[in-house]
Amino acid sequence: MLRLGLTGGIGAGKSEVSRLLTSYGAVLIDSDRIAREVVEPGTPGLAAVVAEFGPEVLAPDGGLDRPRLGAIVFGDPDRLRALNAIVHPLVRARSAELETAAGPDSIVVHDVPLLVENGMEALYDLVIVVDAAPETQLDRLVRLRGMAESEARKRMAAQATRERRRAAADVVIDNDGPLEQLEPQVRRVWQTLRDRAATAS
Repeated sequence: MLRLGLTGGIGAGKSEVSRLLTSYGAVLIDSDRIAREVVEPGTPGLAAVVAEFGPEVLAPDGGLDRPRLGAIVFGDPDRLRALNAIVHPLVRARSAELETAAGPDSIVVHDVPLLVENGMEALYDLVIVVDAAPETQLDRLVRLRGMAESEARKRMAAQATRERRRAAADVVIDNDGPLEQLEPQVRRVWQTLRDRAATAS
């Protein structure tokens, strides 16, 4: 099994790279998706979040009120640590289950937005960073996602710098240009990954 960590700044295009890798045959383990799953209604994760933050973080339908919880933890390192202490172990356990189910010959891509910020580089055989210039990220967030520029800048500032992400990378995929320039790059990376996996097996 070849274990890859895939990351990139918000708006860099990481989701498109993970989609392409999956289409070639990679097994994708999406940390954000799992983080939502482990706090769905009826889960021990949601019960633990409510016990820590109070019933006001529940929406009327019994699910997690993410904007309300975000308002509590964003900008408060202690409360964010408390949330992460609940969610991160659950995400790790579920990721391990999915990885085991993938099989020994798989190329497994762990899509982890805050891989660099959380110092997780050593957990993977290779770290792939999807890179774009800050002005490209900002344009995509405002134009394509409809985010206010001030909010987009705040989100970008909360993440690792471009230089820090690139320094952590074994492979950098440049996604400053249009989609048609991205696909050939990702295909070349995939071929390299397949060759490495074949050599290792």
